[in-house]
Amino acid sequence: MDNFLQHTIPVADWVENFTDWLTGTFSGLFSALQSFGQFIMDAITNVLLFVPPLLMIVLLTAAAFFVSRKKFGLPAFTFVGLLFIYNQGLWTDLMNTVTLVLLSSLVSIIIGIPLGILMAKSEKAQSIVTPILDFMQTMPGFVYLIPAVAFFGIGMVPGVFASVIFALPPTVRMTNLGIRQISRELVEASDSFGGTGWQKLIKLELPLAKSTILAGVNQTTMLALSMVVIASMIGAPGLGRGVLSALQRAQVGNGFVSGVSLVILAIIMDRFTQNLNRSAHQKAASKTSRKQKRLFGGIAAAAVVALIGASFAFGNVSDSKGTVNLAYVEWDTEVASTHVVAEVLSQMGYEVNTTPLDNAIMWESVAKGEVDGMVAAWLPSTHQSQYEQYQDQVENLGPNLEGAKLGIVVPSYMDVDSIADLSDEAGKTITGIEPGAGVVNAAENTVATYDNLSDWNVTTSSSGAMTVALGQAIKNQDEIVITGWSPHWMFAKYDLKYLDDPEGTMGEAESINTVVRQGLADDMPEVYEVLDRFNWTHGRSHVSNQ
Repeated sequence: MDNFLQHTIPVADWVENFTDWLTGTFSGLFSALQSFGQFIMDAITNVLLFVPPLLMIVLLTAAAFFVSRKKFGLPAFTFVGLLFIYNQGLWTDLMNTVTLVLLSSLVSIIIGIPLGILMAKSEKAQSIVTPILDFMQTMPGFVYLIPAVAFFGIGMVPGVFASVIFALPPTVRMTNLGIRQISRELVEASDSFGGTGWQKLIKLELPLAKSTILAGVNQTTMLALSMVVIASMIGAPGLGRGVLSALQRAQVGNGFVSGVSLVILAIIMDRFTQNLNRSAHQKAASKTSRKQKRLFGGIAAAAVVALIGASFAFGNVSDSKGTVNLAYVEWDTEVASTHVVAEVLSQMGYEVNTTPLDNAIMWESVAKGEVDGMVAAWLPSTHQSQYEQYQDQVENLGPNLEGAKLGIVVPSYMDVDSIADLSDEAGKTITGIEPGAGVVNAAENTVATYDNLSDWNVTTSSSGAMTVALGQAIKNQDEIVITGWSPHWMFAKYDLKYLDDPEGTMGEAESINTVVRQGLADDMPEVYEVLDRFNWTHGRSHVSNQ
């Protein structure tokens, strides 16, 4: 027994091996689902964007007026809220978010209602499905991103996959609950009149359970919307990307605007779904006749078909020489470099998509060919583990900036010049950035190596949170020790200094490299040439397509 307890059960290895087996065995299926899903989502987004924003706002306001039974609260909020989002230049992000939420909710409903019916009809099914639902609801949403990326790569499809897993349980549970709460006398009456199982379900159980089921649908929609920010970590476009970018770059204003936009969308969707869940007597009191409903439904269906046809007819008309996909991490130097390259390629006639990603996912997406390249590879130390993992699947075009540096940084007013001189400054804490970042790993190695740091710790947060903490400390002339790297704007804004590193644990000078997918030179030689020639010198950038 002691030997068993002293040996770690390799659960992580088992899960890793199982995921690798699934990915390898069903790669064709996952690829087909990814392509089909992306096609559907692009079509939905194109249809939504084809409608002029102001016309869409008017149509949704009118829909809110009728859905709310001709009350003015919801229509007014819908009109003002959507107008605010449009004014802030976030309309395209809003439509991408709506696409993700609609598709996630639809898939969850299609799966959830039949599964809930099965649970209501079978005690055995309920005993099996209930713990699975408990697992799905209690597992942190971030965990679902891992298999989502492994199966479907980056973009909106893995975002929908993760959202469905997270948002599915309420619909299943509420469908099961609604059917089980139906009076036994009514069920027995149906049986006594010879009703079949299908007739009993369609004409008795589902109508009586409708309110409960729609309450579950409402919660599923809200949970799908709550996954928007998390899904943006794996490249899903939308309002969540703005929130994540603002968090990582300490842009309080931009984060607030994107966050408020998400709140507006959440309230509108919540009120719409709640108003659809009306009781029978409320429906009877409605003045809208069945004929009028059919007329409105026919007009809406015709409009959708017309918009879809128009999107296919005009959406593909383009003089673009091709589409180039670039990935980057939300570090200021990489944001600048990527957008400089994107602008050059755009002027050359290419359509360029830039996607912010976590550094590990960024490397994986290049290795899998999901993006064409990046100009954000910090080598040899910061991205060492990722490079060692994927170096045989990518092509390194070499440095685009030499002389980058990592280290432990403090404000110049602190009376310390070397890591070896640190004692009890800053509460014996080094403020770091995201967990797993190369500079954080180096800082943890530094704490483990230096004897004077034996009781110190490295606190991880985000790049934005670290710079906010730095700014507050300098404003109050407080002590603070951070993980730093250059080039970075904080060295221009604040008077900072690197601490000497006698043990060399923070690594030597770094370079920022350009890395592209294999085969780019054959597929897009002109793009390959631009990426190969792109380089920074201290103070300016150079990029050429000659």
